[in-house]
Amino acid sequence: MDILEIKNFSKSYSGTKKAVDNLNITVSSGDIYGFIGHNGAGKTTTIRSVVGIMDFEEGEITICGHLVKNEPILCKSVTGYIPDNPDLYDYITGIQYLNYMADMFNVSIADRKERIEKYAQLLGMTNSLGDLISSYSHGMKQKTALIGAFLHKPKLLVLDEPFVGLDPEASFHLKNMMRELCNEGAAIFFSTHVLEVAEKLCGKIAIIKDGKLKAQGKTQDILGDSSLEEIFLEVAKHDS
Repeated sequence: MDILEIKNFSKSYSGTKKAVDNLNITVSSGDIYGFIGHNGAGKTTTIRSVVGIMDFEEGEITICGHLVKNEPILCKSVTGYIPDNPDLYDYITGIQYLNYMADMFNVSIADRKERIEKYAQLLGMTNSLGDLISSYSHGMKQKTALIGAFLHKPKLLVLDEPFVGLDPEASFHLKNMMRELCNEGAAIFFSTHVLEVAEKLCGKIAIIKDGKLKAQGKTQDILGDSSLEEIFLEVAKHDS
């Protein structure tokens, strides 16, 4: 089943050069799909359009068969999202934030309790959830945002550089959380600069450069006998 479809998507700023140019990507149930490119390649623009926080005029984006433009609330109800720099509410506690997220997505009291305990333990946040978010480090805010995104078991999880600021142990557990979610039929679409993670974790990848898709498909088909780093650097060298 196709969870996310990006069809002929383009986005320009102030009528100048296109930040994203005619992008076509399909992410299916069970996919961990890596979205790779340099800074300014168009990754964050695409991701913000997918989750409905950036308008666009050209192309279509559908989530579980529903158009993001026409049915934004329905699309957001089945989507989890972590931006590249989570901006949480400073003057509430971690547990208050997570309960707020659970309320937003109608997660039952029993389910939220079980899931918060599980994810907080995995990510080393159990003893910090009663503290104000303003006291958290960047990594702790990232972990709290991740727990909030996983809480309602979204059909589509969209992550922008999710491993930045995480310690090795938390990164290990996040990878397992991602695999577990996809094994239950969800799909994950995420950008990353950590090519080694993408190579080992992603079943499919897309490489974008200057807003244009340069390669996409099953990771192993794209790699062949090369590493993802070698493929990425090769793509980066060519303008066409």
